[in-house]
Amino acid sequence: MQRHLERSWPADLPQATALRLVRDGEAVLRADATGAGRDRWPTVFATFRAGAGEFSRLRIQGAIARRDGSSRQAVVHLVWAGADPGGSYAENRVTDLYFTLTSTKGHSVWTPQPLR
Repeated sequence: MQRHLERSWPADLPQATALRLVRDGEAVLRADATGAGRDRWPTVFATFRAGAGEFSRLRIQGAIARRDGSSRQAVVHLVWAGADPGGSYAENRVTDLYFTLTSTKGHSVWTPQPLR
């Protein structure tokens, strides 16, 4: 799955930036899918999302980060599988998470945007 994602969307971000965005995207996805860790992303989870937090386990099958129109916008494409509390797996789920480059106290930070 990872190779397919990488072949489908050529890299257009510095490698360190892409890796950080993927790591943060995976953390946001885990918080959304399992409900754990939402306090780390208050702007993303400011409102209740029906159906969120319904998975007890999550496995990332592939993930990439790419620009989203401008140098200050990025999207993290994630393909994942999750198990509900009864143990049934749902494979090949796709989630896109969006980030905006902001500046905080003189440091550039990629900030996840509220879930769409």
